Amino acid sequence: MPHSGEFRPPAEPTIGHVDLVALEQSVLPDGGPFPPSYRAFVRTAGWGRLFGLWLVYPPVRAGYADGWPGRTSRLTERFRAAFADGRAEGFDWMVEPDGDWPLAERLQVFAWSENGDALLWELGSRDEQGELVVWESRGLNSLHRLGVGLNTALAILRERREALAEGRPELDPLPGVRIAE
Repeated sequence: MPHSGEFRPPAEPTIGHVDLVALEQSVLPDGGPFPPSYRAFVRTAGWGRLFGLWLVYPPVRAGYADGWPGRTSRLTERFRAAFADGRAEGFDWMVEPDGDWPLAERLQVFAWSENGDALLWELGSRDEQGELVVWESRGLNSLHRLGVGLNTALAILRERREALAEGRPELDPLPGVRIAE
């Protein structure tokens, strides 16, 4: 029986550099706030390496790296460029069977794996609770629909955990990194 998407928080999450005001007040490009499951995750987990692999980017205070929107904006640009190239080359396999080319243009990166994979929100796909559909792009050359909300995606990623991060804790807290001035 798979675990629920409920996240088991670390004993001491790294949250001092997370911008909790931005977490509650930011507006995504589709005009809505961060999804409720993402806000709950960031408040509970802070910043760290999830399942030994994934970095879920929180909004961070000025002067800090690895956050929303700085890092996620650059990763989204990278994703969109890869898919624009794939579309131009006629590589329809990049979006099949779950997606299509217009979908790729609506996706926004919010998490990145150390393997170069991305978790993305489908902007404009909000359900009645304000959750967005979550997609995974493996190697920036595929699209896989994980489901609605971060909790659903976490449940799927958790099932893969044993193969990817044997014996590691669910979340390794990481220190906030200041930007060199």
